[in-house]
Amino acid sequence: MKSIHGMLDASQIIEFKPKGIILSGGPESAFAEGSPKAPQEIFEMGIPILGICYGMQTMTEQLGGKVLSSSHREFGYAQINFDHKSQLFDGIDEEDHLLDVWMSHGDRVEDLPHGFTSLANSENSPLAAICNIEKNFYGLQFHPEVTHTKNGQAILENFIHKICGCGSAWNPGNIIEGDIQKIREEVGDDHVLLGLSGGVDSSVVAALLNKAIGDQLTCIFVDNGLLTT
Repeated sequence: MKSIHGMLDASQIIEFKPKGIILSGGPESAFAEGSPKAPQEIFEMGIPILGICYGMQTMTEQLGGKVLSSSHREFGYAQINFDHKSQLFDGIDEEDHLLDVWMSHGDRVEDLPHGFTSLANSENSPLAAICNIEKNFYGLQFHPEVTHTKNGQAILENFIHKICGCGSAWNPGNIIEGDIQKIREEVGDDHVLLGLSGGVDSSVVAALLNKAIGDQLTCIFVDNGLLTT
């Protein structure tokens, strides 16, 4: 799913039939005039939604809650006290229910929309994570997608697999096999000449081509003048 800035319109989203939607972060204020909004129709689709940072704030505003500029802003490391019983935090066993996270926000949720409850709080964000259990709507003020948030990957996996019910068939191994098959179909009996610089991009292409077509590939090393001695 694209970010709010590149959000598909409602008809495209409905046609796509997603199992869930993630509304990503951004630098704007959700309460400002002209700020980016998610299509209102997504909140009536009956599927799980996760709002991250600005995504949580615009979801709050669009569903009747209130977001305000905070006098105590959080940029960088913070600790949240979270609800272990929530499916979003399932399997995360942190001492004293405290989790190290990464914040980056100047606004915060002040009043929750109808049906929402708090899942976590930090020193400067009394509503650091929120949810509407009945509708499977979740919001995180912190950023689970960055490595600085401990167990951020587990939080995202909980949303994708346990809440949205998505499988895990799409993985790097499947992508590689798919690309190899596609290369074989496109190349056929032809030969491929590849300029190889030694960088990551051309080296990965060379490895894939070699697996796909073997001796039909000829690599030429290109000294671009940027190699170290």
